[in-house]
Amino acid sequence: MAKVKAKTGLSKFNKLLFIIFIILLVATVVIVAVSPAKVAVVDDGQKEFVDEVKIEEFKPGTYGGVAFNSVEDVVKFYVECFNYNKTLTADYTENGEAKKYYKLLGDENLEIQNLLVEGKENATINKLVPSILGGIFKGAPKGLPPAANRDPQYDNRDDGPDGSQIPQQESHLTADDVLACNVVDNGDGTINITIQPKAALLSMPDQDSQGRFFNVLGDISGTVEQISVLSFSEGTIDENFVVNYAGGSGTITVNPKTKEITAADFEMDVHIDVQHANVTVIKNKSASLDIIYTNHFPASDDFLKESRNIVRK
Repeated sequence: MAKVKAKTGLSKFNKLLFIIFIILLVATVVIVAVSPAKVAVVDDGQKEFVDEVKIEEFKPGTYGGVAFNSVEDVVKFYVECFNYNKTLTADYTENGEAKKYYKLLGDENLEIQNLLVEGKENATINKLVPSILGGIFKGAPKGLPPAANRDPQYDNRDDGPDGSQIPQQESHLTADDVLACNVVDNGDGTINITIQPKAALLSMPDQDSQGRFFNVLGDISGTVEQISVLSFSEGTIDENFVVNYAGGSGTITVNPKTKEITAADFEMDVHIDVQHANVTVIKNKSASLDIIYTNHFPASDDFLKESRNIVRK
């Protein structure tokens, strides 16, 4: 029987995010409109954006027997570790069927924070967010980001420049993509490498600083344009729908002698800002929210089982 290529979880992930966003946007606008007395105004100050370093600064030195004298050294070693670990596979069963996935699989989690309409937050909608999110977003096992699939043979993106395919079995991160990084010797034969990529607007998978490090959303303007209840009173979608990736980082724990990653944590931070939005009969509103998307490696046996009925052999 011919094999059928699995759909990438990322495209489904993007659609879910924007379904969530629109549900929350509509609900919040309605609630704010009908109950203005219950909201709190948040002063965002409209400050100029600054890509701030959120992690400890890099200190050149030898960690775990490896010399790190520059950011270039850190990134080069990270890429080597990433590439090696994406050659490692393990045997699993999924719904009782034998599978060969990445040896290192992680979980995923999504949180929506700071949901504002017209600079206002609302206690009612804040209480609704977890239930709405829990009913739509279901985490799935992931390979090291960026990853399009937990099965190495399908870990390719089809949305590269000019429709080209981008393999995700190798990291394309460069030193120019990195805002800050550091290395820590754990004293147990492992080291931690932490990297914070530079900020990027409307990040594209494997095509910019954020996209070469995280599972980013890609070009979502087409998805937004298809949402019939949403339009803009003035300006273009690119002017009014700003998706800013900034502040997130990832940490891998690695055995420097073997370059095998034993644990990892990634946090991707995304701020979405909408101006001049029309939602059904409500006109010319601004809205914003923060997305906190995390991956932890290795995923627990319970997560694998409960999310996709996957069992390690």
